[in-house]
Amino acid sequence: MPTSSDAARTPAVRTFAVQASTGSYSVGIGTGLLQQMLDTDGDRVFLVDAYLQAPFIAAGLDPIVVVADEPAKSLDRMTDIIVQLRERRATRNTTLVAVGGGVIQDIAAFAASTYMRGIDWVYVPTTLLSMTDSCIGGKSSINVGIYKNIVGTFHPPVEVLIDPSFVATLSHEQRAAGLCEAAKICLCRNTSEFDAYLAARPSVEADEKTLVAVIDRSLRAKKWFIEVDEFDKGERLLLNFGHTFGHAIEAATTFAVSHGIAVGLGMFTAFRLGEAMGRDYSNAPSIAPFRAHVAELLGAVDGLPEALGTATVSSLMDAFESDKKHTRDHYAVIVARVDGVIERLMLPRDAATRTMIEQAFARLLSDHARSGMLVSA
Repeated sequence: MPTSSDAARTPAVRTFAVQASTGSYSVGIGTGLLQQMLDTDGDRVFLVDAYLQAPFIAAGLDPIVVVADEPAKSLDRMTDIIVQLRERRATRNTTLVAVGGGVIQDIAAFAASTYMRGIDWVYVPTTLLSMTDSCIGGKSSINVGIYKNIVGTFHPPVEVLIDPSFVATLSHEQRAAGLCEAAKICLCRNTSEFDAYLAARPSVEADEKTLVAVIDRSLRAKKWFIEVDEFDKGERLLLNFGHTFGHAIEAATTFAVSHGIAVGLGMFTAFRLGEAMGRDYSNAPSIAPFRAHVAELLGAVDGLPEALGTATVSSLMDAFESDKKHTRDHYAVIVARVDGVIERLMLPRDAATRTMIEQAFARLLSDHARSGMLVSA
């Protein structure tokens, strides 16, 4: 965990506010922010990733400790979190402070929104994926049985504190996952936003200064979606680009492929679906560099072809069919238009559509699993 000694090299903290229906909340990006918060008093309960628990326990904070794997964010595990909040005498005036990646965020947001009908919470993201994407927006996504992210709430934090020194502890896979999401957000916003993102030269080897710039750009791009469509009714739905296919990839590989990496692969699947629909992307200026960039990120993930190779077209389709964004009669898909603009379509749930989706999944496996290589075009 970053310490107070890191504050000596703290650059100017970047801050901005996100507007929500419950009021605005602040986002701060700067080394040493977690330690600064720990040095202040307040009625707080900490919920932390088990990987990070030692300093909190040493400080006598008695955190709620969670092993941050996929089963941890299931509905039946929420009972234990609520009980632990009560055992720590949390009241309606208590602030829940969550420190960890996306699993910790989902648990904290859901627990905070339901405990005593809602308490404040603060989020300190520790993965690049949560720093670039999920830390703002206020959504929780909880699994029930075999169904991923089927329940949840909208309950924004009162503050987000992003300490980029955590990035130094992350693997190439974890960095690639975060950058896949950041690239997606910027492309969904518009071509010029993605061009500016790419100009920062993001990579799994990027230094902290570069990654701070990427985090800032990604969150400001996502801020626009949140503020015009807080509750996922219109524009914000575009940020599901890669997710419907990605969730199917996660499930079909029994989560051997992690979320951010599955989203990267899901975006490739979306491009293949567009091509199966007859769309030619050769004249879209943003698509080729986007695909090349994501392919480079995924190429840094050890064992990815083997993990993806455990899936079949049949298992991918079974998982895809159960996604909550579909309706009874239509599949909800996010694809690119021929000019590179990302759009949402409702395709009929018929044999013709199913065949095109199966073709897209088959191309994914051919491109990224069977050959053992990552293909960008």
